[in-house]
Amino acid sequence: MGLSLATAQRWVDRWELQQQRYAVDREERFTVIADVVEHVTAGRAARPLVVDLGCGPGSLAARLVRRLPEAEVVAVDRDPLLLELGRTHHPDAARYVDAEIGAPGWLGALELDRPLDAAVSTTALHYLDRDTLSAVYRQLAAVLRPGGVLVNGDHLPLGEGGPASIAAHVGRCRAVRQRAFAQEDWHSWWAAAARDPELTDLLADRARREGGAATGRPAGLSLPAHLDLLRRAGFGTAGPVWQYGDSCVIVAVR
Repeated sequence: MGLSLATAQRWVDRWELQQQRYAVDREERFTVIADVVEHVTAGRAARPLVVDLGCGPGSLAARLVRRLPEAEVVAVDRDPLLLELGRTHHPDAARYVDAEIGAPGWLGALELDRPLDAAVSTTALHYLDRDTLSAVYRQLAAVLRPGGVLVNGDHLPLGEGGPASIAAHVGRCRAVRQRAFAQEDWHSWWAAAARDPELTDLLADRARREGGAATGRPAGLSLPAHLDLLRRAGFGTAGPVWQYGDSCVIVAVR
């Protein structure tokens, strides 16, 4: 199922553009996540250990190792096509692991040899339902070192008690100004990928795993709901460190 570097680069480049539709100020979000990881690992470990949850084609992992070249990144995802794109296009960014976050045994599949300094994610955890997310947060709290962090950049509505619709509107306005909606969308990207013969086997594997179902349904949990689950999971403090509209980076400290 190996891909050529040219094919991987073409599809990762298109992925990067497509994702701009779904993450307001996506590049700034990546930068903030790297800022946090750099801050909490400074002077603490010769080789910080970081897990990238729902890594896709390695977008966040690649940016992290550019900032922290000494870090060891373990990148996990369930999608065989996106994982192969990451392995081919960003081979030195991470050790890629094929596992479904929250499924039985997923944490053991990462083969961690020491406590984590950080667990990071971007635009991925909203696919987990409340019960699965709660369990994942508890599992991560157990393998993070004291002072380690979980850093999640995602779509996190403010909740019914806050100006959620206004925040979403502000985010959409920002995306329009950045011409984000000029890019192809998620469905167009996958439809185009289906026409590339070099991706046929990986797409067939993906379809077998999904059993013809969709990749998942966003749980739509609000920012307050995430913070509550994190505190219940054993994190000492949790809160947003960056936000534009409902695009948010939250940090939970073990």
